[in-house]
Amino acid sequence: MCGIVGYIGDKQATPILLEGLTKLEYRGYDSAGIAILNDGNINIKKAKGRLNVLKDLVEKNNMVGTIGIGHTRWATHGEPSDTNSHPHLSQSGLIAVVHNGIIENYLPLKKWLLEEGYNFISETDTEVVANLLEYYYNGDIVEALRKVLDRIEGSYALGVLCKDNPDMIVAARKEAPLIVGIGNGENFIASDIPAILKYTRNVYFLDDHEIAIIKKDSVEFIDVFGRKIGKSLFEVKWDVEAAEKGGYEHFMIKEIHEQPAAIKDTLRGRIIDDSEIVLDDVKITKEDLEKIDKIFIVACGTAYHAGVVGKYVIENLARIPVEVDVASEFRYRNPLVNERTLTIVISQSGETADTIAALKEAKKKGSRVIAITNVVGSSVSREADDVLYTWAGPEIAVASTKAYTTQLIALYLVAMDLAIKRGTITKTKVMELCTELKKLPEKVQYLLDNKDVIQKFASEHYNAKDVFYIGRGLDYAVAMEGSLKLKEISYIHSEAYPAGELKHGTLALVEEGTLVIALATQDDLFEKMLSNIKEVKARGGFVVAFAKQGNLQLEGVVDKVIYIPETLKELTPVLTVVPLQLLAYYMAVEKGCDVDKPRNLAKSVTVE
Repeated sequence: MCGIVGYIGDKQATPILLEGLTKLEYRGYDSAGIAILNDGNINIKKAKGRLNVLKDLVEKNNMVGTIGIGHTRWATHGEPSDTNSHPHLSQSGLIAVVHNGIIENYLPLKKWLLEEGYNFISETDTEVVANLLEYYYNGDIVEALRKVLDRIEGSYALGVLCKDNPDMIVAARKEAPLIVGIGNGENFIASDIPAILKYTRNVYFLDDHEIAIIKKDSVEFIDVFGRKIGKSLFEVKWDVEAAEKGGYEHFMIKEIHEQPAAIKDTLRGRIIDDSEIVLDDVKITKEDLEKIDKIFIVACGTAYHAGVVGKYVIENLARIPVEVDVASEFRYRNPLVNERTLTIVISQSGETADTIAALKEAKKKGSRVIAITNVVGSSVSREADDVLYTWAGPEIAVASTKAYTTQLIALYLVAMDLAIKRGTITKTKVMELCTELKKLPEKVQYLLDNKDVIQKFASEHYNAKDVFYIGRGLDYAVAMEGSLKLKEISYIHSEAYPAGELKHGTLALVEEGTLVIALATQDDLFEKMLSNIKEVKARGGFVVAFAKQGNLQLEGVVDKVIYIPETLKELTPVLTVVPLQLLAYYMAVEKGCDVDKPRNLAKSVTVE
């Protein structure tokens, strides 16, 4: 994944493709490339790094032609490199492909194609699509694409050039965005509107399982069975800045809304028949686990908070002692780590300096290290023994949202995998967890669809000077993240406390009107939590409680109750955090803060 653009018309394609890719830079990427079809040949230039590297390369070569496709890549299969960059050619050079998404069954398809005599030069799943297209090609590229779509599993937005069809681009989509832009004697494809907004405001949105046949003077849509589809043209009325954010006011709220898809992507291909967990490049065996007697989870900031949830879940399911440590402290306290320790490091960017240093310290002491990261080819992914990628996609806003929820999903999968191998979990419990994990995207979407209640509350309370978040167990872990979100983007002082600790000092800070966010989603701790809430109310606190749907015991006790959908107690953090993210966001908006770029903070902390 990350950005696609394509052009066919009478103008030179190269400058249009480069301009389109520039407009997609906000999505984040690690490499870029373009393919131009001219005089029966497909000319490809691509390079690791920023777009300027590609532009310099293109300037040194004569890339003439009026049809082409381009791509900015966010690595998923294979580290960032010139070779792994898109577009990818089929073996004979007949077909070029750009692709966003993940082909889940690319390994068996690659094995089969190797047996059929095809060779591969990259580590990507996309090259499999290119060679599969060539295998099925019989003079009709559209028919070949239909056959390929019947074979591949996963998500994709595809743009395809074929040397034998110099008058068309073909495209297809499933669970990855793709649009078709309509111009005057020219047409476009793109993964997002900003790439082509300079040239047209008239677009079609491709739906799942649809194919587009784009020529310079016509566009046709068919389904996977070859039947024609009628579609409505959409006129874009946003400005360029709004278009980059998908019509949202800020990247943060856009990324909050991307969480259902990000969760689905992180789960995709990792749960088999609701009973088996497949963790890509995590190769820990049952025999390896017999030698492990302790786990460290090491991370910073939001990733650390995900680690606190991970501790609860791993200890509960796999019955292994887990210690969670802040990366900047871990390396300096001579931690008790050895060859019987498993270390899990978590970093969205994979470049967090303190986390990298902690990883190296753990390895120096003999520990095996699993990295959970969002960026293929990042430093932690290269240094670790095992890697589990979150498929959150690029995250632009400094305040992390979808990275956190996908880190939680990754930790659940790790916990279940360890528990299955250690024999500490029943098959019934595994199936229950798998079933509920797959329901999380729609439940998160439900919360997003009902965000108005959060927005209204924020408009009434954004002038709060101090906010306290309280919870027990997993709710305390989420309270820490909710508090961090509020303070980092709204600049409101906030703290998170275990609710049972209130009477040991914190209650002294609660006075008439003090805003207290009370998380009460854990059934086994609810009665204790209810008692703590009453302690706060007795001191005049204004309490907003979060509870699971169906629990009406807080009505009349607190000032406001916000409900989350019912799920297993282990999975509630994924749902509880969403309204807390929304609360922080809307409080910051009401205060007029720079939501995406809060003061004094950076997205990736690459210094100690």
